[in-house]
Formats: sequence, C-alpha cells, structure tokens
Amino acid sequence: MTQLSIPTTALGERGQIPLIGLGTYALDGEAGATAIATALQNGYRLLDTAAQYLNEETVGKAIRQSGVPRQELVVTTKLAGADHGYDKTLAAARASLQRLGLEYIDLYLIHWPNPSVHLYAESYRAMLQLADDGLVRHVGVSNFKPAHLQRLFDETGVWPALNQVQLSPALARTELRRFHAEHSIATEAWRPLGADEGVPSNRNVTEIARKHGRTAGQIALRWAVQQGIVAIPKSGRTDRQLENAQVFDFELGDADMAALATLDLGEAAAWDADTHEEF
Repeated sequence: MTQLSIPTTALGERGQIPLIGLGTYALDGEAGATAIATALQNGYRLLDTAAQYLNEETVGKAIRQSGVPRQELVVTTKLAGADHGYDKTLAAARASLQRLGLEYIDLYLIHWPNPSVHLYAESYRAMLQLADDGLVRHVGVSNFKPAHLQRLFDETGVWPALNQVQLSPALARTELRRFHAEHSIATEAWRPLGADEGVPSNRNVTEIARKHGRTAGQIALRWAVQQGIVAIPKSGRTDRQLENAQVFDFELGDADMAALATLDLGEAAAWDADTHEEF
C-alpha cells in the first residue's frame, strides 16, 4: 500500500479536516466498499457520503474493512431534503448512524437549503442539539448561499463549521469564499475537477500541467488546496485516488494562478440553491 500524507486545515474552533478527501457518490456494493477501503488503507482520512446517495452502509462496511482506527477518520454525511424539520432531523441522523455503523458523525451537513420548504433553520437547530448530545462532532451545510448562512447565524448565533459547494477553477465562488473567510467557515469543493465546465481540456490548464509535469486534474486540485479549500474528488480507481492526493509536493506560481483565474464563469454558472432543490 502507498501511504499518502494529506495535510489538514481548520474545521471549527478545535477541529482539523484533510485538504483532500474521497467523494463516494455512486460507490456502492462490494466493489464500492473495496475501493473506499483501499483509499483509507492508502492514507485517505476524509470520506464524504450522504443519505441521498443510498450508500452509507457501503461506507460503513469499508471503514470496518480498512482496519483504520475510527478516531483517525473524518466521516461526513448529509441530511436529505425529505428529512428537514427538527424532529425529522434528529431521527435522520440516528438512521444515518445506524446505516454507517458508527457511534458519531464527524461532520453532518444539510445537503441543500430547499428554501421553499423553509425548514433548514429548524434542521440546523436540531443538528446543534445532536452536537451537544455527542452524536455529531461538527455541524455544517452544503450548497448554502450567504443569505442562507446569515439566517442560520441570526437564528442560532452559531456559524456552520463548513459549507460544501460546487467549486473549481471554472466556478471559483470568490464572493462566497470571502464570506466564509469573514466568519471562519471552511470551504469544501464538490466536483473540484470542473469536468462539466471543461477545466481538464482548457488550454491554460493543459499548459500549466505540462509545465509542472502533472495532470490537468492535479492542477485543478492544487489550485483548490493551495487556497485552503478542501476538495473531495470521487474515484473508485486506486491509481486515480493516489493521483488526486499527490498534489502537495509542488506549487502553482502567481502566473499560473492568474491564468487559472481566467477560467471563472461567475456565480451565475453554478447551481442556484435558491431555485435548485433536492429531496
């Protein structure tokens, strides 16, 4: 096994989170469990799943199969839209724990704000209670915009520890990240490679990759982690998992970062959490 060394960044007041983790969407069954377990044995310590992915059992099996001590891991799962509301959130968290086979969730996120339902603040209050009860270590959100984040703070006095959002060099989310920084909210990127936005084939990216002797995917991930952004690329292939995590032994220069900044399509190109809802 290859033993990766993945640095961490701050999560909440006392926590740490690896800068590269493993997205597990669509990793299921025996093959999925083996792929996830292998990633853990190779040095991954951050896993990302969700009730909505229907693979929490697989993730739990992989954790047990890996032999990695539980206390070394940061396990993330997310509250599904159908479970918004105070009591539903309490029940959903316990159901996720049962499926994962764990005693606590390291990072519990609201998957989407679903503002038409108008219950995400109630769910957030329930998650803070779960943290008080020791069932959750860190409470966060996913796909929230500044107005959604502000409402949570206005109603509870507690900022989320982390906001997981669609983010890549093509969707830099600069203003949102500035808001995060002002309130000590960690930023985590889903779809960090920007494949849907053409990042891997962009000429600037391929030229930078050639210069550094890296892949286009490694350039996109280095762009993220160099700015303190946590990234959770998904792959069931061991070689790709290793490649994605080997981005800490080189640095992008100012000219590289300036060239990558030209890829940004702007906030309007990202999925809009005011209108996109998932249940």
